[in-house]
Amino acid sequence: MATDKHWHITPNKNKALMLAKREIAVFVHDAVALEGIHFTLPEIQTLLEGITVGGYKLSDQQIAVNQGNAWRHLFHSIQQGTFKLNADYACWLHGIAGKEEAIEWGQFRSGGVTIAGTDYMPPQASELPCLFDKMVAGAKGIDDIYDQAIFVFLTMARHRFFYGVNKRMGRLMMNGILLNAGYPAINFPVKRKLEFNQLMLDFYQSGDQGPMNQFMRSCLDDRLITIMCEQCIPN
Repeated sequence: MATDKHWHITPNKNKALMLAKREIAVFVHDAVALEGIHFTLPEIQTLLEGITVGGYKLSDQQIAVNQGNAWRHLFHSIQQGTFKLNADYACWLHGIAGKEEAIEWGQFRSGGVTIAGTDYMPPQASELPCLFDKMVAGAKGIDDIYDQAIFVFLTMARHRFFYGVNKRMGRLMMNGILLNAGYPAINFPVKRKLEFNQLMLDFYQSGDQGPMNQFMRSCLDDRLITIMCEQCIPN
């Protein structure tokens, strides 16, 4: 069952996209901060405008710019009706989000990986195509849109389909599902980084999505919920 936070939302793709576009710098800022890259929000806004900022590694700036580009391409795909929850789309978007950061980008990893802080081992590379299809089928069987989107994020994070940028890719695909259905995006505020990291480590080990699902729902911005519940912009 949906939580009270989005129970009364009338889905509206135009409005959900409008709100998400206004928050793109916040999304990028919080996403890279969760990875230990500490730009200020004004610095992220400057980078997304195509202007470099001093005092940072070029690789860190590239990561932030990649995230901005990935969000823009996601928005465009949703507007054009080409967003898909499938492996081809995920790999295409990873080619933008993971450019020059991951060992390989734009394709599933070809070898094994580990996750720091846990003994859990992600699946072997040979299993990934079937596991992605299984994830898609599982998501389609979930009625609640937030449960469906969160399931995709958590599954992508735990299976580690790519050599890098897995949690960020999971967030992009999760929010693609939500925005495409006309619901507001979920962002993880950097101020809740410790809580996020601990819950994710617990989830990697146990595979129990319940605590992370509750945490992610609590990250929904009440301001966006209020706006979405106002008179809708016609589709």
